[in-house]
Amino acid sequence: MEAISGCLTENEQVIRSLCRGCDDIILRPMRLGFPAPVSCLAVYIETAVSNMMLRESVLGQLLSHLWEMDTAGIRRVMEENGLGISDMKELSTMKEAMDAMLAGNAVLFVDGYEKALKIGSKGYPGTGVGKAESEKVLRGSKEAFCESVKINTALIRKRIRTTGLKVEENFLGTRSNTVTALVYMEDLVRQDLLSQIKEELQSLSLDSVMDSGILEQLTGRFSWSPFPRCQVTERPDRAAAALLEGRIALISDNSPSALLLPTTLNSLMQTGDDYYGNFEIASLLRCIRFSAIFLAFSLPGLYLAVTGFHPQLLPTPLAMSLAQARQGVPFPGMGEVLFLEFSFELLREAGLRMPGPIGNTIGIVGGLIIGQAAVSANLLSPVVVIVNALTALGSFSIPNEELSEAFRLLKYGMIFLCGFFGMYGFAFGWLFLLIHLCTLKSFGIPYMMPFAATTEDGITPVTDGILRAPAGRMDRRPVYTRPGARIRMGREKPEEKEGRR
Repeated sequence: MEAISGCLTENEQVIRSLCRGCDDIILRPMRLGFPAPVSCLAVYIETAVSNMMLRESVLGQLLSHLWEMDTAGIRRVMEENGLGISDMKELSTMKEAMDAMLAGNAVLFVDGYEKALKIGSKGYPGTGVGKAESEKVLRGSKEAFCESVKINTALIRKRIRTTGLKVEENFLGTRSNTVTALVYMEDLVRQDLLSQIKEELQSLSLDSVMDSGILEQLTGRFSWSPFPRCQVTERPDRAAAALLEGRIALISDNSPSALLLPTTLNSLMQTGDDYYGNFEIASLLRCIRFSAIFLAFSLPGLYLAVTGFHPQLLPTPLAMSLAQARQGVPFPGMGEVLFLEFSFELLREAGLRMPGPIGNTIGIVGGLIIGQAAVSANLLSPVVVIVNALTALGSFSIPNEELSEAFRLLKYGMIFLCGFFGMYGFAFGWLFLLIHLCTLKSFGIPYMMPFAATTEDGITPVTDGILRAPAGRMDRRPVYTRPGARIRMGREKPEEKEGRR
């Protein structure tokens, strides 16, 4: 787009042609200064910029000062930022001016001045910093990301106060011009990984970026795998901890979450308060979560395999009890399981879409009522209801929602395998899952690290796997970190500390 002209009339004609039909964009002409007033034009979005005449706003203070200046003083302020306004920037082209205005800033044009001035304002309305909802912790920060990329990067900067934390902003979407921020630690990030992500973002050509979920699907090599290759978090402390491991955070405007690249299965199974409490308790909770994977993925299939093909694996009293519970049930075992699984999926979706407390009530009460009514009507056996309930609890216990959804989907494949082939299908299902996970990579990092791969230096710390070591033993960063920067902590010798003083 063309450069900004020194003639205000020409600039105004261009702006009015571009903003034709945009009633929410305000063009406010004015004349400032004395003895010969200078024509000026302020362009801004109505609800995104504070009242220009308010002394509390940056734009209001600037215009109030310019109103009282002579013509020469106005020129000096334009060229040298004589008032020392922190968020004032010169723009040379009309495209830069329009992008700045559409980002929620005010843009000031002055007759005879061949540049425009961007003056920061309050920006678009949005939700403020709230509490984390999907990643709740018992101990640690309660802050959550909001929908402003500027505030989100500030929440990370609040926790990592060093210039080694780099924030690179870009505009994505030819029509939405969404601001995205690439955040990383310069001395910890892998340069090949950083270059790969930058190239992929620059190569994207799309109309709009409404949420970071679009970037999650378009970055990285395409795969039919349901497992996430990016970790989504709504917690600034999780994002800051990931950056200190050498990972990269991708933040998108209008999205209250950040993408952490790359990721592994081990990272997806961890929570924020794993590191804020005792290591024995954290290890126990992690074991419970990994057990939840077994329940969410294979418990219904295991029930079908044992009861339908291999009842001899059960103790005789238990086998007789199961057989007695199924007396009079008109459906086969697979039909029972699929019917109840489908019913619970409907309840989960209905509870998610219903507003507020009503949704939770529908999920809990609806499950109890349907299960009890089906057992009373002799349509289902009580054991199937128990199996289904444990499976649902297992999926809810997986801390990452996208990982939980992947196992919810694959669960149906395990049901069909076990329903037709028994324990052979059960074994094949787990074998297929493990082989698939071992072949996955997230931006070059093996998905099963540190369980099934080694690093370049041959050192694969397992101090932060299924079991968590004491804090003093976790002295190495994970595999995400660039080689040579793996040491994260150490104890100074007394003479070194004294010499440093």
